[in-house]
Amino acid sequence: MDRGLFIAMSGAKQALSAQALNANNLANMNTTGFRADLARVRELQIQGTGLPTRVYGVIENNGVSTTPGDIKHTGNDLDVAIQGKGFLVIMGPDGQEVLSRAGSLQVDSAGQLLTASGRQVVGNGGPITLPPFEKVEIANDGTISILGQGQDPSTLAAVDRLKLVNPPVASLSKNAYGLLTAGTGAELVEDEEVKVVSGSIEGSNVIAINAMTTMIDLARKYESYVKLMKTMEEIDTNSTKILSLS
Repeated sequence: MDRGLFIAMSGAKQALSAQALNANNLANMNTTGFRADLARVRELQIQGTGLPTRVYGVIENNGVSTTPGDIKHTGNDLDVAIQGKGFLVIMGPDGQEVLSRAGSLQVDSAGQLLTASGRQVVGNGGPITLPPFEKVEIANDGTISILGQGQDPSTLAAVDRLKLVNPPVASLSKNAYGLLTAGTGAELVEDEEVKVVSGSIEGSNVIAINAMTTMIDLARKYESYVKLMKTMEEIDTNSTKILSLS
């Protein structure tokens, strides 16, 4: 009897976890460059004498949806959107390079090129710092050219290049800060095939109707698991009564 109860309990737990994951996706529906999380569950056997017949589900590192979001034109010279596959490289809070599709960029008072959330954008030699400029252009290969203050309008000079990478999809996961990584200690190698569109940003790849449908489906699954647990309890109670009569 406890086998069915254990399976139902494990299923209800995983349904709740998946609901939380899906709720986070919905909350980031309007977040620039957001990549939806995908729940990944693996079945494991309980270890111990007489227990291998009991199975439970374990949530592994969440997968990441690589479906592109809609590209929106902004006209901002510092904004970039990745065309197709690939990522920008930015600095994480722990000093490690992480991945991003959020191309809404800005320059602070020190000339550092930052994301909208304040993360440093990485170039050929590390975090990018731009000298004072009157105009900036970002080519489709990520090359950053500027017109320095007081210089001839026809003299644009290349000063750095965005580090654009395309790690294997299977290696992608999100760290404790919710930032995309390509795995612990993985080296992010530049990929010349990755291109950007300047003056544009990419929206979230969360589709509201799909996320809402998933939420309803998960709620129904949770209810069915709870009903199954109640049924198991009733069967157990009735079995005990029958045995007591004998």
